[in-house]
Amino acid sequence: MKRTRHNRHQSTHHWSATLRRMLSPRTWLARHAQVALDSLGRLYRNPLATLMTAAVIGIALAMPACLYLLLNNMDRLSGAWDGQAGVSVFLKDTLPVAAAGKLASRVRGWPEVAEVTLVTPEQALEEFRQRSGFADVLDTLDENPLPAVLLVLPAPEQSDPQSAANLQNKLQALPETEQAQLDLQWVQRLTAMLALAQRGVLLISALLALAVLLVVGNTIRLEIQGRREEIVVTRLIGATDGFIRRPFLYSGTWYGVIGALLAWLLVETGFWLLASPVRQLADLYQSSFQLQTLPVLLLFGLLAGGILLGLLGSWIAVGRHLGTIEPG
Repeated sequence: MKRTRHNRHQSTHHWSATLRRMLSPRTWLARHAQVALDSLGRLYRNPLATLMTAAVIGIALAMPACLYLLLNNMDRLSGAWDGQAGVSVFLKDTLPVAAAGKLASRVRGWPEVAEVTLVTPEQALEEFRQRSGFADVLDTLDENPLPAVLLVLPAPEQSDPQSAANLQNKLQALPETEQAQLDLQWVQRLTAMLALAQRGVLLISALLALAVLLVVGNTIRLEIQGRREEIVVTRLIGATDGFIRRPFLYSGTWYGVIGALLAWLLVETGFWLLASPVRQLADLYQSSFQLQTLPVLLLFGLLAGGILLGLLGSWIAVGRHLGTIEPG
């Protein structure tokens, strides 16, 4: 009797120790690492099919990333132009040059103004003669038809569109002013178009994310059907749904990782090809602008998005198709 109790106690202790080993964090991590490497090995043994699926995912991820970077670079470019844009104040024809100089000195003292340049009628006519190519025609004029102009550059903290518009209205209200023209209006239109394009990028990103889910889901569905007999056998020996589901989830995750890396490679290659022509164009405008490629934070976001989409697509496919496979 005592020996039976002793045997039962040893058996209970043995199963308790086994259960503790199975539930320990080290064992749990080891099992997941084993399944993850085994899933990666299965993909490696079918390189062509894996590369085709990952390429589709990579292209779907690269398109919104490229559009986002293009818009971001255009926004940087327009932001650089914001600080250079100013207000051209055309003075009245009857205003003497001396009075225009006093007005320029007065406007230069405004806190919202960084710089004021006075262009006299003679300077404006000479510049127009050099740039227009109508020097012979201009020489036939009896008088100079061009007025004096003040080129007003806003202070850096006042260079946003709203502050520049307020400065324009203030300059327009001066009695010496004929017309105050804001050179920032085209930048405002560009900003509005960029905002519209950003909404379009969000819409395209959502559609491409749905496409990634469908691609991953269909790939995992085919893999489930190909391993149908293996799943039946594992169910017969008592495997849980979580145990059977785990390899397919890791397969979807690996598809997302490989697709994200391919997307990064496509984006970097594309912007590398564009960098030289953009630099040449910027040099023609005496600008130091350079294309900005994927920052580190966006790279991690791209990788996280690929993993999330791959895992979600495989989870949906496993949930729909794994339950239909039963021993029988």
